[in-house]
Amino acid sequence: MRIVSWNVNGLRAALGKGLRESIVRVAPDVLCLQETRALPEQAALDLGGYREFWHPARKPGYSGVAVMTRTEPLDVRRGGVLSGLDDEGRTLALEFPDFFVVSVYTPNAQRGLLRLPDRMRWDAAFLSYLQALEREKPVVVCGDFNVAHREIDLANPKQNVNNAGFTPQERTGFDALINAGFVDTFREFEPDGGHYTWWTWRVDARNRNIGWRIDYALISASLRPRLRSASILSDIHGSDHCPVEVVLD
Repeated sequence: MRIVSWNVNGLRAALGKGLRESIVRVAPDVLCLQETRALPEQAALDLGGYREFWHPARKPGYSGVAVMTRTEPLDVRRGGVLSGLDDEGRTLALEFPDFFVVSVYTPNAQRGLLRLPDRMRWDAAFLSYLQALEREKPVVVCGDFNVAHREIDLANPKQNVNNAGFTPQERTGFDALINAGFVDTFREFEPDGGHYTWWTWRVDARNRNIGWRIDYALISASLRPRLRSASILSDIHGSDHCPVEVVLD
């Protein structure tokens, strides 16, 4: 199964930048989207052969996640992580026969770390949520985690210590996922730095590859024998993020 995850930074805008054509070219079995910022009726994808499932934010034009799948899921679960933040359209879980697939858009700590307390509550609640799913069956969780885990996951780590996305608290929150047994699939194949999934629009950062790796595909440890590849699809444009891909038997 080929699973692709992409923060599209506004689905309506991304559709005007070739998103549909990129999806057709990659041809995922499951597509997880984040930061859709639209209702289903506002952004028709018209992808033949896919079922669409959405969890938009209550606030118009904000946040939101979606999953498109060729295979009919057994169950669909929207939210259920943390009261209040669930209304922001942060998670969507689809149950398949062998595992869950979760699309997640983790809250940003924001400039000045104004939302860091919310982010810390989210990280703890999200780990508990994933562990509850794991008690039923293994989990594949894909999305924008809004944190560079290690220094090799961003181009300028020293300058960004204590900035949103690279605080000790956020990195510790991601450590907790790894310590709980979730596998960072990309790092199973690529140990080195220089591979990023998000670039600011400023200072020609993408062309200069001054970026951050904040989009991940994690899997339960029990799925590791089925892992065949994990990639960053940095040649695909249309957002300030690029897609990430994981392939399982």
